[in-house]
Formats: sequence, structure tokens, C-alpha cells
Amino acid sequence: MRMRLAATALAMLAAGPPAALAQQDPFQNRLGGALPSPSITTPNLPPSLPPAEPDAQLSLSALLSGPGTALRQGLAWRIYEDRGDGTRPSIVARSTEAEPHFTLAPGAYVATVTYGFASASQRIVMGGQPTTDTLRVAAGALKLAGAVGDQKIPPGQVMFSVFVPVGTNSEGRLVRAGIKTGELLRLPEGTYHVVSTYGESNAIQRADLRVENGKVTEATLNHRAATVTLKLVAAPGAEAFAGTAFSVLTPGGDTIREAIGAFPQVTLAEGDYVLIARHDGQVYTREFKVESGLDRDIEVVAKSG
Repeated sequence: MRMRLAATALAMLAAGPPAALAQQDPFQNRLGGALPSPSITTPNLPPSLPPAEPDAQLSLSALLSGPGTALRQGLAWRIYEDRGDGTRPSIVARSTEAEPHFTLAPGAYVATVTYGFASASQRIVMGGQPTTDTLRVAAGALKLAGAVGDQKIPPGQVMFSVFVPVGTNSEGRLVRAGIKTGELLRLPEGTYHVVSTYGESNAIQRADLRVENGKVTEATLNHRAATVTLKLVAAPGAEAFAGTAFSVLTPGGDTIREAIGAFPQVTLAEGDYVLIARHDGQVYTREFKVESGLDRDIEVVAKSG
């Protein structure tokens, strides 16, 4: 009997599950009804962004205010990024060309041009399109020289300093020192105080000069001075002693210039002076007069008493 039951079970297994079981949905909801089939939905994507604006070219030029003359040299261009947040702007481009071209990304910028000591600036917004702009510079120039009477002073012997007056102080703010004869100094329109120094002592002249837009102001400052050659000699016209130390003083005792040598040259303003010569522990003095335009030797005779 047991063997018959076992044989029956094996036959059922070999025949497979009943048809009802074979057709049964393995994912059938036990609570009733078939489970819904999963659906695929399109994800919610953000809206597409507009295309970025491309870099574009900025072309610049400069004109003189007033006459409208195009500036072709002596220019320095700088392009600053204008962030608008109060931070210090950074330089993004430079050029020294007369009409520079810059390739810039979209955004706000400040373009500046410097012409000598004069400058101009302009805020420019780049939006992906080529842009052209012209900056107007309010500037003129000074051209200086020195003279004694009708004689021009050689360029290497005279130097100029230019100041901007501040209040009652004519030398309130130094613009530039060491300006040479004939040099073109570009300046904003205005009044300037010029100091001319002939030699290295007290031969100094001053003048107030006006600079106008688009014009070169040429001025010659006239000095009343002369160059004297200092000598210590044993007798008039004799050979000068080498290694002599000289001091030039005003009659009141103020030292104007000191020099060492056999015959140093000193440029002095017109007037009266006292010369002191020191040599081998001895001191010799004499008074002398400087006349404008009269260059000459000033001899001190080395004698006792």
C-alpha cells in the first residue's frame, strides 16, 4: 500500500502542477485583484537656459577736448572690470595703441585713457555685440626753456619743476620735477606754478603759467645770474692751488654753495657774496659781486693777514 502511494506521488510530480495552478499569476494580490502594472513617466526637467552671450570686440579712440584733434601717441589705455559692489576694480586689459581693440566678455567695464598727466574715463556695458567709443581728454602741454638776457641757457644746465597751487601755497602739490629744456609736458587744463633752477645754487626763477586745451604753452624763464670760477692763487693770475675747499656765503653769513677743487664753477644769482677758501690749514676770504650774464674768475690771493 505504501509503495502504491509513493508511486502515485511521483507520477503527479512528473506530470507537473495542475492547469489551474500553472495559470495562476505569481504576483497576484492576495487581498484581491491583480497588482497594477508599473508605469514609466517622464522626469520634470528645468526649463532650458537661453544661450550665453559671446565675447565681443571693444574699439576705442581718444580726442582732445575743444579742438577735437585725434590723439595718436603718448596714450596709455586700461580696461577695468566694474563689479558694482564697491570693491577695488581689477585691470583686465591694457594697451598703448592709438586706437586699441579689446575682446571682452559680456558685462560692465570702465575704460580709462591717460595722456601725460591728463586722463579721461568712460563706463561701457558689453552685451555680446561689437562696441565703439571715443573718450575726450581735456589736456594741453607746457614746453619750457631758460635764458640769461638774450642768451639761451644750455639744456643740461637748467631744470624745471611744475606745481599745482593749493590755496595760498603756490607750490602746494608737485606734478613733476627734473623737467628738461624743450620737453613736452602734457597736463590737464589749468594754472601751474613753474620753478626754474639754473645750476645747483640759488639761481632760481618762478612763474605762473596757464595751460589751455589743445594748445602748447611755450615759456622761457629769464634768470639774472652768472657762472663764476673760484680760485685760490699765490698772486693774481697765478696757477690755482689744488684741493682747496671753497664756501660761498651771503653777506649775512648764509651758506649758498660749497665746493672742493682747483677751480670749481658755481652758478649764482646776481648779488653780493663772501668767498672763503681753506687750504693747508689756512683760511682766506674775499668779497665779490655777481653781475647777470657776466661769467668770470673769482680769485682769492693766499697771503697772510
